[in-house]
Amino acid sequence: MTIRRLSPEILSAMEGAVGQNGISVQPAGMAKYLGDWAGDHQGDALAVLRPGSVSEVQALMRLCSELRLGIVPQGGNTGLVSGAIDSKGGGLVVLSLERLNAIRQIDTDNCTLRADAGCVLQTIKDACETQDCLFPLALGAQGSCQIGGNAATNAGGVNVLRYGMARDLILGLEVVLADGELWNGFSGLRKNNSGYDLKQLFIGSEGTLGIITGVEVKLFPKPAKTETAYLGLASFDAAVTLFNQARRDCSDLISAFEIIGLECIELARLIDPAMRAPVSAPVQVLIEVSSSAAIDLNGLLAGFLADAMEKGLVTDAVLAASSAQARSFWAIREGLVEGQAKRGYHVRTDLSVKISDIPALIEQACRFVANDHPGWIPLAYGHAGDGNIHFNVLPPLELAENEARTRGSRITAGLYDIAVGLGGSISAEHGIGRSRRKEFWAGLSPTHRRMVAALKSALDPKGLMNPGCLLPATETFP
Repeated sequence: MTIRRLSPEILSAMEGAVGQNGISVQPAGMAKYLGDWAGDHQGDALAVLRPGSVSEVQALMRLCSELRLGIVPQGGNTGLVSGAIDSKGGGLVVLSLERLNAIRQIDTDNCTLRADAGCVLQTIKDACETQDCLFPLALGAQGSCQIGGNAATNAGGVNVLRYGMARDLILGLEVVLADGELWNGFSGLRKNNSGYDLKQLFIGSEGTLGIITGVEVKLFPKPAKTETAYLGLASFDAAVTLFNQARRDCSDLISAFEIIGLECIELARLIDPAMRAPVSAPVQVLIEVSSSAAIDLNGLLAGFLADAMEKGLVTDAVLAASSAQARSFWAIREGLVEGQAKRGYHVRTDLSVKISDIPALIEQACRFVANDHPGWIPLAYGHAGDGNIHFNVLPPLELAENEARTRGSRITAGLYDIAVGLGGSISAEHGIGRSRRKEFWAGLSPTHRRMVAALKSALDPKGLMNPGCLLPATETFP
């Protein structure tokens, strides 16, 4: 039975668990927790709970389990698939981890770090810098997203090519289960072949199996050198060919390989009108390589670019002469995302295909938009080195938003069909959340569904953990 309001007795019990400053029930106090960054989703909640310790999380979970009250775990609320916002008004509470924000330990001998789940990613990266270490997870939202949310969504970003997804960087987790029990999965070990790797169940689970309260990650030596170049190419086919050559010539020194369609540049200029791409070409590539001091990185990258230009793969290239110039290159990549949000509603996708299928994905998607939805503007950009393309589509400016959203849902479905038809995925790094749940669930085989249901039933038998996210919402699952 869905709870529609919290009685004074329940509110008193919650306040007893987290303190007066750890609970909000008034609209003004809850507002920032109930809307997403892009403005696409607006949620509802009976209360926002902000525990300040792991023991307080446990107390709240025990209370919610007793009341059969659904919980929406929330990190920095920077997601794009409504995973941390309940938009149906289903009588849930939001549990924010923002007060669990301490770095617990940096172990430079073993290159590991432990932090509370609510620790902001940029805070972790900055702390590692002071110890001459690198935590390579890098996202546009790193100034506000939290490491627990990064783990729960298996975050990606620009450095996946070299360092992998969040899943590849996490050594251990601490998790409060649906019944309030605490599982401590910390060990600091990089090799541990002792049965089931339980932490992997929670990485990418989007808060549907438990609440991550602590994260242990791998660190790396801070690179002594980084070189960045901005390139112009004639086509996406050329970009894929160039990447394959870069993978051979630069090996694992490549830390990022981003492709940007020319149409995206004007979006970046919405954030900074003075912004100019250093090259003019239909397809643009941002490549970054990094290494220890012993390698002539500048010579390596310059030689690679000279060879690529001689072969006709690259039509123009600018090698950053300073860190400031390199930052200006990255500002284009970051600005085009902010520019889309500033322009207003648009179709947003996060598609994944084999690297060799990137040109086919973009060509088919552009043809689909042109033929079926004339006047809409396609944008293609993304992390080409790992097959992740964000193919977004802007509605005509004169189109009313409600009509744009209606047609946008049809465009999204068509783009998903194209990606799946190429053997790809509808979600490379953003997750499933609530906005992609229907398509995700419909695409699973019966065997896959049965396995997922078994996990959910075992770890969350009352169906209280983030109901409606990732999986169908039911009081008990299956």
